[in-house]
Formats: sequence, structure tokens, C-alpha cells
Amino acid sequence: MAIKITDECINCGACEPECPNNAIYEGGAEWRFSDGTSVKGEFKGFSGFTADADAAQEPDEMDVYYIVTDKCTECKGFHDEPQCAAVCPVDCCVDDEDNVHTEAENLQKKDSMHL
Repeated sequence: MAIKITDECINCGACEPECPNNAIYEGGAEWRFSDGTSVKGEFKGFSGFTADADAAQEPDEMDVYYIVTDKCTECKGFHDEPQCAAVCPVDCCVDDEDNVHTEAENLQKKDSMHL
């Protein structure tokens, strides 16, 4: 399951540098598949969304930090637990029940981004 940031976020930014996939962005910031990954050219995300890896994508949130689901692996293959949730002072990094993935799927997603 991917992680999401709830609207209780206080915009402290503690989570952003902890993400090994660079899946966390400040509200209003555009994101790219290539940010913090080795992805190049046309890339198909786990959800089926396809884009040029270097093309800027619309932010998912404008007011609070957000996690790009297609880049979130719950830190599988890097850490034992999601690092964003571990450092969040208000516990707003929670399981995204709309995006449930197995450990194997998260590892596959990680491998697709970190060649």
C-alpha cells in the first residue's frame, strides 16, 4: 500500500528528505518521474500513467506536502518502515487504502525506478 499525507500536515518538511524515491513534494510543486530516480525517457508508472520522465507533472496538492503514489514504495528495498511516517511529528503520513500494493509489487516498483 502506498502512503499518503493527510490534510493535518503542518508543512514542516521533515518527510521530504527522508524519501528514497523522491516521491514527496511540497504543496504546489510540480513533480517528475526522474526526480531522485534513474528513470529516463518514456516511463509507465505502476498505475498505468505514462509520461516522459523529465516532463513536469501537475501537483497533487496545493496546500500541503503530497506523495506521488506512482513513486511510493513504502520504502521497501531501502528501509524496514516508511521513513516519512517515522519522522512525521503529527502522524499525517498514513496508509493510502485506495492504493494497496503487496511487498512484491512495491519491490517491483522500486526496481523499475532504480536501475
